[in-house]
Amino acid sequence: MKKFVMAALGGTLAGAVITTQVAGPLIAQETERKTSIYEQLDLFGDIFERIRAQYVEEVDESELIEAAINGMLTSLDPHSSYLSPKDASDMRVQTRGEFGGLGIEVTQEEGFVKVVSPIDDTPADEAGIEAGDFITHVDGESVLGLTLDDAVELMRGPVGSEIVITVVREGADEPFDVTIIRDTITLTAVRTRTQGETVVLRVTTFNDQTFPNLQSGLEKAVEEAGGMEAVNGFVLDLRNNPGGLLTQAIKVSDAFLEKGEIVSTRGRDPQDGDRYNAEPGDLAVGKPMVVLINGGSASASEIVAGALQDHRRAIVVGEKSFGKGSVQTVMPLRGDGAMRLTTARYYTPSGRSIQALGVSPDIVVVQPRTNLEAETEEEESNRPSRSEADLRGSLDNDSVSEDERRIIEADRKKAEDAAKLREEDYQLAYAIDILKGLSAIDSPE
Repeated sequence: MKKFVMAALGGTLAGAVITTQVAGPLIAQETERKTSIYEQLDLFGDIFERIRAQYVEEVDESELIEAAINGMLTSLDPHSSYLSPKDASDMRVQTRGEFGGLGIEVTQEEGFVKVVSPIDDTPADEAGIEAGDFITHVDGESVLGLTLDDAVELMRGPVGSEIVITVVREGADEPFDVTIIRDTITLTAVRTRTQGETVVLRVTTFNDQTFPNLQSGLEKAVEEAGGMEAVNGFVLDLRNNPGGLLTQAIKVSDAFLEKGEIVSTRGRDPQDGDRYNAEPGDLAVGKPMVVLINGGSASASEIVAGALQDHRRAIVVGEKSFGKGSVQTVMPLRGDGAMRLTTARYYTPSGRSIQALGVSPDIVVVQPRTNLEAETEEEESNRPSRSEADLRGSLDNDSVSEDERRIIEADRKKAEDAAKLREEDYQLAYAIDILKGLSAIDSPE
C-alpha cells in the first residue's frame, strides 16, 4: 500500500514538473503569435495609408475598407462574404419572396460565375439559362477576377432594362450570348398540381412561405383529387431548387416524417452542434413518395432529399445534386451591413456529409436534352394515324358495353397523357410511373 501511494505521489510530482517545463514555451508561443498578428494589422494600416495617399486616383476610403473585408471573407470559401447595407437589405427582401433581377442562383468556380439553378418562371428561366452554365461576360465585360458579389452587382439593374450575358455550356462548341430583360422576381415557393392520381409538389425555393405554401397546396390538391384514398402518391420536385432557409428545410422534411433525426450541424466547436428531429405527423399519411433532384438542387434541397432518403421515406430519382453541405450564418454589423459566414457543416440522419459530393439518387434518370430533330419528330407524331375503326364499313365491337367502352377510352386517355408527359418532362414521368407501380403492388386483389 505504501509503495502504491509513493508511486502515485511520484507520478503527480513528475506531472507537475513536466507541466511547468511545457508551460513556458507555450506562453512564449502565444505571445509571439499575438505579436505577429499586431504586426500584420500594422502592415494593413500602412498599406491602406499608402493607397489613400499615393494611388494614381483618389479612392473612396469606405469602399476600400469594404473591399478588404470582403476579400478576407471570400478567401475562406465561396459562400462567406460581406454584405453592404444595400446587399443586406436585398437579402432580407429575397427571403420574403420578392426581389428584382434575372432569377438565377449563382456561385463562383475557377473565377467565373456558375449558375446553380435558374428559378422557375423568371427571365433567366424563360431565356433558357440552365444549371451548370458558366457566365463569363456581362454586357461584354469579363467577370473573371471579380468577386461573386461584384459580378452579381453587374447583373443587377432597373426592372425592364436589357442585359446580355455570355454563357459557356457543356456540350456547346462556342460561348454564346443570351439577352435577358430584368424583371421583378416574385417567388412562388410551392406550385402544386395533380397528374393522374399523383400529386406533384414543385418546390422552387426555401423562403418564409415554403412550408405554409406546401401544406395548403397539398391539402387543396388532395381535396380536388377526391380525398387521400384517390391519391396513389406524391412527387416532391426539388430540381433546380437552390436552397434557402435551413428552418424551412427542416419543416418540409418534418412534414413527411413521423420521427427521427432530420439533419445535424457541426461547427468548429463540438459544443456548437445541433440536431433537429421530426415530430409526429405526416401530411402524406404514409403514401409513397418520390423526390426529384438534379445538379441544380442545392443546400436546403439536399437536406430534404437526404433526410427522406436516409429514412427510406422516399425514393430519390434524377441526377446527383449540387453538393453544398455548409451552413451560413448572417451576422448584423454596425452601419446596417452584415457578414455571411460559414459556421458549420450539416449531416444527413445517417451521418454523411454531402459537401462537394451531393446526394446520389436511388435511381439515376437523366433528363434528355432538346435537339434539332425534336421538331421533325413532333411533325411526324402529329400526322393522323389510321386504325380499323377508321375504315369505311368496319364492324362494331359487340363484346363490350357502353360503360366498359368508356372505361377503356378513359384508360387510353391516361396512357396518352403519360406518353405526352414523357416527352415534356421525362424525369417527372419516370417518378409518376414508379408511384403507379407501387400502387399496383399495394392494391388489394
